[in-house]
Amino acid sequence: MKHIIGGNPPPPPPSAGAQVKSVTVDENSAGQRLDNFLMRELKGVPKTHVYRIIRSGEVRLNKGRVSADSRIAAGDVIRVPPVRTSERVEQKLAAMAEQAGRAAPAKDFPLLFEDDHFLAVNKPAGVAVHGGSGVSFGVIEQLRMARPQATFLELVHRLDRETSGILLVAKRRSALKILQDQFRERETGKTYLALVAGAWPATKKVLDRSLQKYLLPDGERRVRVVAKDHPDAMPSLSLVRVHSVTPAPWAPQAPQQRVYSLLEVTIKTGRTHQIRVHLAAEGLGIAGDDKYGDFELNKALAKEEGAAALKRMFLHAWRFQCKHPATGKRVALQAELPAELARFLLQAIPDVPDSSDIPGIPDIAQDAAAAAIFRDFTPL
Repeated sequence: MKHIIGGNPPPPPPSAGAQVKSVTVDENSAGQRLDNFLMRELKGVPKTHVYRIIRSGEVRLNKGRVSADSRIAAGDVIRVPPVRTSERVEQKLAAMAEQAGRAAPAKDFPLLFEDDHFLAVNKPAGVAVHGGSGVSFGVIEQLRMARPQATFLELVHRLDRETSGILLVAKRRSALKILQDQFRERETGKTYLALVAGAWPATKKVLDRSLQKYLLPDGERRVRVVAKDHPDAMPSLSLVRVHSVTPAPWAPQAPQQRVYSLLEVTIKTGRTHQIRVHLAAEGLGIAGDDKYGDFELNKALAKEEGAAALKRMFLHAWRFQCKHPATGKRVALQAELPAELARFLLQAIPDVPDSSDIPGIPDIAQDAAAAAIFRDFTPL
């Protein structure tokens, strides 16, 4: 065959011995677009080549021609033609697999809930939810290593690395889609515990400042408050309830006594760093927050000894509500406050109400004051 000068070269021939494959779609892949399914199935094959073999009819769905945006269902049979990846790509994939095996230790995190559709873990602070941005591995990689028999494990949402608490992982693609739709439509309930330095005004219950993402000169991501009419403004809503405040006497009678407020923050939107930026914008940053908090206070707290020391951000994903992706029934979860935060809290607010069960703070969101904060929260 002649090669036309200036034309696109033909795709490389398949590797010797390569054969047509017939792949049966399982429940975990049901509902995906065909092109996305093939991207995962043919790792290392350029996207342009994947689309080319679909358009040419080499890919068949249940023996018929199909388009790239077709949705696949459980039990569908997909004909996948032999394709070739470059030796360099194959070597890279092998090296990545070997590195992932070495770097990601197998770990099952404390479980709050699990069934055939999803699980919820109590994520510790200091662990990223996934690898990337200089992190070799995260919660999801460690879970996959600990559960090699699992055919599908995907993060439903994200938590900052320094935030502890409830994290959801889907075990089926159908559950992933339904749960993420609930997050997108604000049908979930997410309440955090945050300790701020200062006395939070009890009347400051609704924070609706718009936020904007930006990058520092070194490329690190940050978020700031902007006007609602800013072209990059993201509407953001946080509801705040004061749980307790450092008891009197405090300044000026006892200037050495730092004042703290323990807050319950329910987020109605899930913006990056939303709680951290919203609270800091009110002049009361989260204790231990190294991006938006009081840096001098953070350094002083890190140097303290014993229970008076705070070496992490005091932000904990405490409670979560959703509809079960299969049954539609209400699921309510609560993650105990980590022991290091509970110890510091008892130092910061010695007479904190309902502290007898710390690190598992009891339900305190049912009183009249809380009802006012949750007035627009739709029960599931």
